[in-house]
Amino acid sequence: MAMALSRLSPFTSPAVLASRSFSTSRPDQKNMVLVDGVRTPFLMSGTDYKNLMPHDLQRYALTGLVNKTGIDKDIVDYICMGTVIQEVKTSNIAREAALGAGFSDRIPAHTVTMACISANQAITTCLGMMSMGVYDVCIAGGVEFMSDVPIRHSRKMRQLMLSANKAKTVGAKLGLLSKIRPDYLAPELPAIAEFSTNETMGHSADRLAATFGVSRLEQDDFSRRSHIMAKEAAEKGYLSDVIPVKVPKGKDFVSADNGIRVSTEAQMAKLKAAFIKPHGTVTAANSSYLTDGASAALIMTEDKAKELGLTPKAYFRAYTYVSQDPKDQLLLGPAYATPVVLDKMGLKLSDISVLEYHEAFAGQILANIKAMDSDKFCQDVMGRKEKVGTVDMDKFNLWGGSLSIGHPFGATGVRLAMHSANRMIREDGQFALIAACAAGGQGVGMVLERHPDAKL
Repeated sequence: MAMALSRLSPFTSPAVLASRSFSTSRPDQKNMVLVDGVRTPFLMSGTDYKNLMPHDLQRYALTGLVNKTGIDKDIVDYICMGTVIQEVKTSNIAREAALGAGFSDRIPAHTVTMACISANQAITTCLGMMSMGVYDVCIAGGVEFMSDVPIRHSRKMRQLMLSANKAKTVGAKLGLLSKIRPDYLAPELPAIAEFSTNETMGHSADRLAATFGVSRLEQDDFSRRSHIMAKEAAEKGYLSDVIPVKVPKGKDFVSADNGIRVSTEAQMAKLKAAFIKPHGTVTAANSSYLTDGASAALIMTEDKAKELGLTPKAYFRAYTYVSQDPKDQLLLGPAYATPVVLDKMGLKLSDISVLEYHEAFAGQILANIKAMDSDKFCQDVMGRKEKVGTVDMDKFNLWGGSLSIGHPFGATGVRLAMHSANRMIREDGQFALIAACAAGGQGVGMVLERHPDAKL
């Protein structure tokens, strides 16, 4: 059995695709399923979660998953979580959160990081172990906590402080103190720029939008669409993966995302460029915002789910990771990943019922959509025979996305999977495609298939 599902040969035949009443499962294939998933409400950083620690949020997601599925914690074989800005006290946050949530200390856990697709990496890490027969039941997810990021002393100050540990006499310690200069006191914040290019993601998004001719109005309109759809989905009760969280000293439960705000065209037009000033088109209103939140998903082999009497929502059918030039193609991961994962399945873009793409910036999403619909770009830049296809916006992010719901870097992958699974059930779809960009010029593509027994 191959280590990664993405390495499997396509397992979909035209005859099977002709009818949604059949699954693409094969008897010689180990099926991996998404049983269910949860997330805490995604909140703008600096709001109700600000006095917590990251492992607290992840712990809430884990306990919420257990409560929602009703599983015995002891059936879990392995836990893998993603995060990006790590809390130094809990470097392996998966392990600390698992212990805090009451899981057995005999259950191994580790933490992965792959920028905005860290939760996707957590999921596929578990899928790889399960495909090899190492485990049958895993929990994957992730957390991000931007309300309290690690801020370091300057390197000179750190070196002096480490030297102070070795100073034995009062004279030696005073001598070190005398070396302190004003610039030693300047703090170092986590980098918001790409290490390899020293360019911020927002600056890159602005350039990408200009390259593909995405106007400011198009970006504002798409962002407003995201907020409108997220608001409607929340009001209709579609965001059933959200679990309430009781914050210490808080009077009430936090039960809803707090960044969904529908603005008028005029309100959005008033905002100034955020990165390329004064003529850039990326603003605070058409960008995703710093977010706190956590997620967790229960994934297992289909045979194990049947044995435990659990009803899966979806199959994990294929996945791939891609990487490009971090300077000029930093945010084009979805355009590159989409055709690769479709090819693995023997599918076309038009065969997909549900599209769930991570919205880092409105300009980034629209540029990827234009790239996939361009014969010239797909042939000359991506080296393909023809364009990937035209994205049907009636299938695209119908419950909102990262622009409106928020984007905790380490947690978004599970939200995308849950939106995909639940939308397939509500919309009577067969296949869902997930795609996302990530820092470093990387990206992910995943295909899920609705399970025949799936229910909300």
